[in-house]
Amino acid sequence: MRSRLTVVFASLALLASCSSYKKPEPAFHEELVQPYTLAASDEVRVIVFGQPDLSNTYKVDQGGSLAFPLIGQIKATGKTPRQLAHIIRARLKNGFIRDPDVSVEVAVYRPIFIMGEVKNAGQYAYLPGMTVQNAVATAGGFTARARQQDVDLTRQISGEVTNGPVPITAPVRPGDTLYVHERLF
Repeated sequence: MRSRLTVVFASLALLASCSSYKKPEPAFHEELVQPYTLAASDEVRVIVFGQPDLSNTYKVDQGGSLAFPLIGQIKATGKTPRQLAHIIRARLKNGFIRDPDVSVEVAVYRPIFIMGEVKNAGQYAYLPGMTVQNAVATAGGFTARARQQDVDLTRQISGEVTNGPVPITAPVRPGDTLYVHERLF
């Protein structure tokens, strides 16, 4: 009788450990419908119509700013490309150009990071529309020991780092870190 109970409890413990997937936090999905905000390592293409010397690609530095001719440092972190265009326009209008027409778009998104049980862990370029599965494929695919049904995703949301398991069909955002766990057996 005692050995039968031991087997039942061991089986229940094994089943509980196999079903480690939890539904992603709502913050992961809410982030996807928000406008894209800039952060360090993003590169933006700024076009000042009629001003070819000002139109160029600029990188957001590690401090979250970008250096723009005539007007100097601009805090870009947390701003949408549209908000950044308004800031540049206002500063250029303040004594430099009469009525500037400014456009800003993301030229290169900040990278994503893939770790754990993938063939080539490391830093990779983000592509719009990328899912966890696409990201893992970019890293050479899963290793033979990988748990393939879900991965841990770490994302900065509203200035706070959030971490949780997501299915491989989940969308990836620039700056995300993915960790693929090893399966138990």
